[in-house]
Amino acid sequence: MITKSELEKLLASTETYRVERTKSTTDKDKFGEAVCAFANDMPDCGKPGYLFIGVDNEGHPCGMKATDELLQKFAAIRSDGNILPIPTISVDSFSLPGGDVIAVEVLPSDQPPVRYRWRTWIRIGPRRDIASPAEETILAERKARNFTTFDARPCFGASLDDIDLDLFLHDYLPKAVDAEILAADDRPIERKMESLRFFNSAYGLPTNAAVLLFGKDPRRFFPGAYVQYVSFGGRDKAATILNEHPFKGPIVRMLAQIDLFIETTIARKRPVFVTALREETRTDYPKGAIRELVMNAIMHRDYQGNAPIHFYQYADRLEIVNHGGLYGRARPENFPNVSDYRNPIIAEAMKVLGYVNCYNRGINMVQGELEANGNGKAEFSFKLITAFEAKVAKARQHQELDLSKQDSSMKSSMKSSMKSEDRLLLVLKDDQTMSLPKMAEAIGLSVAGVRKVLDRLRASGRIRRIGPDKGGHWEVIDVEAK
Repeated sequence: MITKSELEKLLASTETYRVERTKSTTDKDKFGEAVCAFANDMPDCGKPGYLFIGVDNEGHPCGMKATDELLQKFAAIRSDGNILPIPTISVDSFSLPGGDVIAVEVLPSDQPPVRYRWRTWIRIGPRRDIASPAEETILAERKARNFTTFDARPCFGASLDDIDLDLFLHDYLPKAVDAEILAADDRPIERKMESLRFFNSAYGLPTNAAVLLFGKDPRRFFPGAYVQYVSFGGRDKAATILNEHPFKGPIVRMLAQIDLFIETTIARKRPVFVTALREETRTDYPKGAIRELVMNAIMHRDYQGNAPIHFYQYADRLEIVNHGGLYGRARPENFPNVSDYRNPIIAEAMKVLGYVNCYNRGINMVQGELEANGNGKAEFSFKLITAFEAKVAKARQHQELDLSKQDSSMKSSMKSSMKSEDRLLLVLKDDQTMSLPKMAEAIGLSVAGVRKVLDRLRASGRIRRIGPDKGGHWEVIDVEAK
């Protein structure tokens, strides 16, 4: 990080491609664009860039007070999800005559081009601007010199014929690049893909990320690139298999399929009676939490292995296992507070498509949703070393009312002491959207009998129907026994 003496020298100099000054502490777009431009290091000098907050154009402090809140605000620029790939920054404050100065130090990225809100920003001398297609190509070629992650490497044996280009051009590209820039971009498809790290011009090949995200048949190159769902009738793998389904194909399509499956199958809601007159909607597993865990497995797994992601549902729990343990700086002792990315290009694509949000916050959200739903916290196991396992217990449901057994005495009392019309009025007063079968269960009549009672109540003006049979409700006009 910069020292105080170095800071004073830079403040005394003019703005260059390495220095930007601002009085503002609230212009979030300006800060994001500046960090993005420094990370791209267009001159390829290999030196950090500096954003100085709290100084005027001449480098004089403006009387700002550097609070903890301000320091946290500028540190959050790194991981708020608007700058991708995530830049490396440091933030510190210095007290000078005339006020405090906050310094944001930005290191050159080894994965350019870096984008802020889907635009590639660079510095040309003291001026900040949007990169031209030619400048984006220069940045992408620089990245090709030093690809380090698996998803950035060229996929040997593959070609553009193995890529669903329509999927890339129509489903992904408009979400990844600003519309104005896209409209003016007349480069060939290879250059467009390269600017997003999906093509390696040095080898003339699509990258592993391109094949996994948009490939016509990703498993031809990566046999384990799918998610295997299995539902067991008991608590272990020896139980009867109730259902199974492999989710395969390009990740871009697989994500939507899994999202819908979780909503309609895993997190399906159902009505449950909690009293003789009231029901609630319950789910064994909250959608948001399970979705986050499965999406994390797809994002972080090791695609060089042959085994799929295991998404297993038992009678009492869910288990999700992705092959490839914790990566980089992430360790069992600092999980989930420290994260690293085995597949940063795939992670960026999933962010663009809306399947992951701000980095390093997902697990906290998962635990909160699970506890609120009665599942308890998810358990994470690192014992498998080469795999990562998450377990989620089935929700501890509140006791459900068995109307056929638990309330027989109450029903008998109601039947003997109240008319059918009055019993039904009490039921409708508690729940005016109750279905006919539930009414019949609550007051001890057949469905046909309930219909007759409803007809009598409507004829006597004690209730009326608001809206259609499906989606409407009953309005109780008089609940007093006549």
